[in-house]
Amino acid sequence: MPRIGINPNRGQQTSYKPSRLTLAMLTYLPNQAGYFAERLAVTRLSLESLIAHTPQPYDLVVFDNGSCPELVRYLCQLRNEGRINYLILSSKNIGKISALQIIFQTAPGEMVAYSDDDIFFLPGWLEAHFSIMNTYPRVGLVTGFYIRSHLRYATQSIEAFTQHPGAQVKRGMLIPREVEQHYIDNMGRTWESYQEEVAGLEDIQFSYQGVDSLASAGHHQFVTSRQLMLDVLPGWDSNLMGKMIDLENAVDRLGYLRLSTALPVTRLLGNVISEENAAEAKRLGLLARAGKVAHEPRGVSNFMMKVPFIKRLLRGLYNRLHILINA
Repeated sequence: MPRIGINPNRGQQTSYKPSRLTLAMLTYLPNQAGYFAERLAVTRLSLESLIAHTPQPYDLVVFDNGSCPELVRYLCQLRNEGRINYLILSSKNIGKISALQIIFQTAPGEMVAYSDDDIFFLPGWLEAHFSIMNTYPRVGLVTGFYIRSHLRYATQSIEAFTQHPGAQVKRGMLIPREVEQHYIDNMGRTWESYQEEVAGLEDIQFSYQGVDSLASAGHHQFVTSRQLMLDVLPGWDSNLMGKMIDLENAVDRLGYLRLSTALPVTRLLGNVISEENAAEAKRLGLLARAGKVAHEPRGVSNFMMKVPFIKRLLRGLYNRLHILINA
């Protein structure tokens, strides 16, 4: 007899109804060495801040892109506790664009708040995003931390909006130095490299119906319409990273605005939790410790690192070890 009894779920109904908003995060931690040595703590703070500072109702979708067992265990724990609604575990890294295909096809909500796994969410972040989404016409993406260099692309809709009736526009160097410094510190830049990155660019600030914003958005974190992303996402791509600027250009070509909140409502974490971010996490009641930052070697080691032959040799050894570890 192939079957004994009847499935007890037959004829039953679920009380679950998807929320209008889906939170979505893409995680990736191949190992806990080198560049990724402190990334587990970074991902934990990113997820904990997202959950702690987002008002219900929402569904949380996490797509893990082939991570090491330590991160997978942590994600499964959050899923078992009911803090993650949908956990998708890929057996390998399929790349960011391909992962986004799965995330946005899976997301049950009409609106999606997407994030990489190195963003620190502050209280009120979501309300600030929706204030812009619900006020400005034809908004495609809203980001919580403004980055000036994102004005280098996808600005056709932004420039068109400067002529919109009722839009007040300011141009110039408008963001505080401490915001620029936060970007420099947590993105591994120097002041000199940052100046080269933003050379020739000036901020564009809008005020529309009493709501302020800054022109441009980022692909590291944004709130958007699920359908818009399904319309503009390219097909499966073999590159592990890249194509995100193409995505934003596609949003711009359709006539949708890319905007950022006038004041930062998210922070950047990079691959190490800084003293500044650790202190802010503590103030907000989140557990986090500052990571170890590698300092420039001194004495004989510093001298040796400046010898071109030795520097090339050490770099070659590092690259070979990196390839072996990640093979």
